[in-house]
Amino acid sequence: MLKAEVEPGTVECSPLPVTERPFLEPERQEIVRVLVMGSPWGVNSTIRTLYLLGFAHINDWSPLLPAPNSGDVMSILKRRIGRERRV
Repeated sequence: MLKAEVEPGTVECSPLPVTERPFLEPERQEIVRVLVMGSPWGVNSTIRTLYLLGFAHINDWSPLLPAPNSGDVMSILKRRIGRERRV
C-alpha cells in the first residue's frame, strides 16, 4: 500500500484499488487516451490523485513530455475500454 508523505494539517489517504479489466476481444474494445497538461508539479499531483482514486496506476502514464507551444509538460494515459458499456 502506498503511503504518501503529507504536510502537517493535511489528510493522509490510501489508494483505492485500481480496477483490473478482463481481456476483451479486439472488436469489443476501444483505446481512449487521457491527457494531463500543466506544470510538472500540477501534472504529477493530478496523476497521484487519480491513482489514489483508483483510476490508474502511476506507472501507466507516459513520462512527462514537453507540451506543444508552451512551457508546460504533459503526460498521456492510454486505456482499453469495452464497447458494450453505454454512458
